[in-house]
Amino acid sequence: MLKKLMVIALPIMLQSLITTSVSFLDTLMIGQLGATEIAAVGIGNQIFFLISLFFFGIASGTSIFLSQYFGAKEYNRMRKTMYFAFSLCIIGSVIMSLATYFFPDWFMGFFSKDLDVLNSGRPYMRIVAISYIMSAASAALSIGFRSIAKAQIPLLITFISLLFNAVGNFVLIFGIGPFPELGVSGAAISTTLARLIEVCLLIYFTWRRGGTVFAFNPFKDRAFDKSFLSLYVITSLPVLINEVLWSFGMTLYKVAMASLGTEALATINITESIANFFFIAMMGIGNGTTILIGNLLGANEFERAKKWAKDIMKLSLLIGVVMGIFEALTAPLFASWFNVGSAIVATAVLSLRISALWMPLKALNMTTVVGILRGGGDTRYAMFSELFGVYIVGVPVAFICAFIFKLPLPQIYLFLGLEELAKFILGTIRVVRGKWANNIVTT
Repeated sequence: MLKKLMVIALPIMLQSLITTSVSFLDTLMIGQLGATEIAAVGIGNQIFFLISLFFFGIASGTSIFLSQYFGAKEYNRMRKTMYFAFSLCIIGSVIMSLATYFFPDWFMGFFSKDLDVLNSGRPYMRIVAISYIMSAASAALSIGFRSIAKAQIPLLITFISLLFNAVGNFVLIFGIGPFPELGVSGAAISTTLARLIEVCLLIYFTWRRGGTVFAFNPFKDRAFDKSFLSLYVITSLPVLINEVLWSFGMTLYKVAMASLGTEALATINITESIANFFFIAMMGIGNGTTILIGNLLGANEFERAKKWAKDIMKLSLLIGVVMGIFEALTAPLFASWFNVGSAIVATAVLSLRISALWMPLKALNMTTVVGILRGGGDTRYAMFSELFGVYIVGVPVAFICAFIFKLPLPQIYLFLGLEELAKFILGTIRVVRGKWANNIVTT
């Protein structure tokens, strides 16, 4: 079990590590310009995060079908499913790109009313908006490779594109050599060009030499029967709703915490850019579990799928404990790298250590909700448990702590962990009862 899981999960972990490293480097370089610039780029990244969860929701829902179709050797259906998902991603990204390009202040206004922050973030938002379409296409194609256990291909492509992004940021933010000093706009230009490189390489690897098993022909693979569309909507729509509403919930957390001021917003961006490093392993395990469980259920190996699910839960809990310890111990080192005031650094360190306390449950929930329940086609219950934690527990806690009790940022992070506790209870009950395991491609 462990070997098969690692074959899928390790490339995903490495890809996430590369992505997170470059994101951290972006924040670190922008941080040399000051707290206002960190806050501005942080808002832009938060909006992209909100939008990208739409792509991720479609890709995650699609991966359930792709992994089970692959296990059942239904390659024709894989191509039709990929074409459908790819089209949805592109249509959605075009709408979102236009909205953020023409109305950047409206989106940024949810997080800050500081005119300096808005003026710094506006050009960043408009440039990065162009990249949303490329990111959507990349999300769809990457999930195709992961579903057939070839996650090393998007890993290699991500490494190339993000290496370009890191170098581009350095020369365009600070004006190295013949390049102009563009500051925040330089970071946006570099990010957009890197995403263009990424999608071009993914297209090449998908369709070269006759194409992969999911390489669709837009003229032949666009016909869908009603039964497929009905099954896709029933299974994937809860995933999409889950991701969109979850990301909106995370945005509401930021809105509540950003009410503490621009310094708090800068602290949040520093804290989360560091904390993301320690969640990489869990993301790999969670997404790898989706594919592994889906392959087993597609081949009708129900008992093995249930046993492996419980074994992976134990593994993810152990990894969460280890990562939480590392996060708590290294928080002062990472936070000290940012060129901000000592008060911001101290608050970020304390916030990271409190976040580390909840890491074991966060890891287990990632595996349970994203990996096991979705991999088994139990997407409606996965959506219920996720959104219960966010909207019944997390969002009320965030606003009560910030607006009524006016607690400092670290204490808000402490109480937000109650969301993870709620999801843990709901998710564990479902897995233990075994009602999540379904072969959706033959029903």
